[in-house]
Amino acid sequence: MLRFIITRTAMAIPTLLIVAVTVFILIRMVPGDPAALMLGDNADAESVARLQARLGLDQPLPVQFAVWFRHLLTGDLGQSITTGQEVLPLVWKRFLVSAQIVVVAVFLACLIAVPAGAIAAWRQNGRLDVSLVSLATLLMSIPTFWLGLLLLLFLGLKQQWLPVVGYVSIADDPWRGILYLVMPILTMFLHELGVLLRMARASTLEVKNLEYISHARAKGLAESTVLWRHAFKNSFGPTWTLIGLVLGNLLGGIAVVETVFTIPGIGRLLVDAIFGRDYPVIQGCMLMIAAIYVVVNLVVDLCYPLFDPRVAVE
Repeated sequence: MLRFIITRTAMAIPTLLIVAVTVFILIRMVPGDPAALMLGDNADAESVARLQARLGLDQPLPVQFAVWFRHLLTGDLGQSITTGQEVLPLVWKRFLVSAQIVVVAVFLACLIAVPAGAIAAWRQNGRLDVSLVSLATLLMSIPTFWLGLLLLLFLGLKQQWLPVVGYVSIADDPWRGILYLVMPILTMFLHELGVLLRMARASTLEVKNLEYISHARAKGLAESTVLWRHAFKNSFGPTWTLIGLVLGNLLGGIAVVETVFTIPGIGRLLVDAIFGRDYPVIQGCMLMIAAIYVVVNLVVDLCYPLFDPRVAVE
């Protein structure tokens, strides 16, 4: 098992290195000069040149990358160009806000979608199956920003059950903090509910008619026992893999939801940094998202033998 963990962890290092190089190059390809943007339209060329020199933007790209990567290895992601804050604490603080929404939403979606998808597959083409598939298709078809706006309109403006604008940290005020997170979590929960339900149903359908299922039925076992004891464990593997991908994708694509609900998470920080040409913050956000994506999928990979006995750990 230790060898398996070391091998999988070592495979993640080249991925992070490639991500670091790609992020650095892509950001430098974005049109616009951060120094000129910071000083405004009325700045003269001399002032822009001085600021570029202070920020190190006048150096060749290989030199800029070497300096940045050397600091990266020590955990120093630099300072924000626009605010002067240390990037690593800033990105980590914003990431924790986003993680609250994503983890809770995916967890609740799994609790409902995985068993619902298995039951739908077990009753294939029945009324329950058709209803659940139709609901999943509808939820997947609605864009998250539109779903969020609908929730704001109904739960916030009309019913006035939940706050519409702003954010309060759970650490500062637990009850108010939860109220501000209900609609963002509900938005992502409803969208991912459809995705996971469809996947759980498809995975269960693959094992439903296999020989060992027929053998279990031939022994006279109840249908519920056949489903949950024999079919579910073998069908959960692909769904478990999708859960890891969903967690990573949501962290990368949460900017829309955070913008709709004015949540100060990592997605909104990334968008603001892009508009401000804040290279250190953009790089920090991208690296954090990529690192979490790799770690989540590494954990999924390590847990896979627990759900699929056909996977051997050497």
